[in-house]
Amino acid sequence: MSLRHITLMGVLCSAFLIGDAAVFAQSGKGESFTATAAVKGAGGAAATAPVTVTVNHKMSQAEADKLLAAFKSGGAAGLRKALTGVPPTGSVTVGGGKPTPTRITVERTTEKGRLLTLVTDRPVLFLGAGAPRAKPKAGYDFAVIDLEVDAKGAGSGTISPAAKVTVKDGAFVVEDYSGEVVRLTNVSHK
Repeated sequence: MSLRHITLMGVLCSAFLIGDAAVFAQSGKGESFTATAAVKGAGGAAATAPVTVTVNHKMSQAEADKLLAAFKSGGAAGLRKALTGVPPTGSVTVGGGKPTPTRITVERTTEKGRLLTLVTDRPVLFLGAGAPRAKPKAGYDFAVIDLEVDAKGAGSGTISPAAKVTVKDGAFVVEDYSGEVVRLTNVSHK
C-alpha cells in the first residue's frame, strides 16, 4: 500500500502550527461540486464513477483546533471519538451509492483558487484487489477528499475512499486502502 500526503491534512497541521485563522472560514452558504473519479490499477484495469460533493458548512478555527487536539492526544481513535455527534459539514456520493456525511471540511487559498478538504468518519467504499466491493479492513475508518478549484469552481482533486490517518514526521499522512490514487477530474461547481 502506498502512503500519500493529503494536502489539506497537511494544511490542517500547518494551520494549527502557525495559527492562521483565516484558513478556516466559516460559511453559511452551501455549494455542490460534481466530478469524475478515475482509478487505474497496477494490472491495467481502469474504472470511473461520478462523484458529487456537497459543502454545507466549513469549520471554524476553534472547531478544527478541538479535532486536532483529539487526534494529538488519542490518535485516530481519539479523532473518531471527537467526531461523535459532530453535525455533518456536507456529503460525498460515489456512483449510485448513498451519500456519506462529511464531518470535517476546511478551506484555504491556493495559487489556483482554493483547496477544500473533506473528511468522513467512515469509509465511502473499499476499493482494492481489483474488486470494487473489497472487504473492510481494520483501521481504514475514514475517507479524505481534496478538491482544488478556481474562481469558477472548476478544478481537480483526489479521493481516498477508505483511509487510515496517522502522523509521520509531524505531518498528517493518509494511507489509502487500495494503494492506488483515485483522481477526481472534471470538477465543476453545480
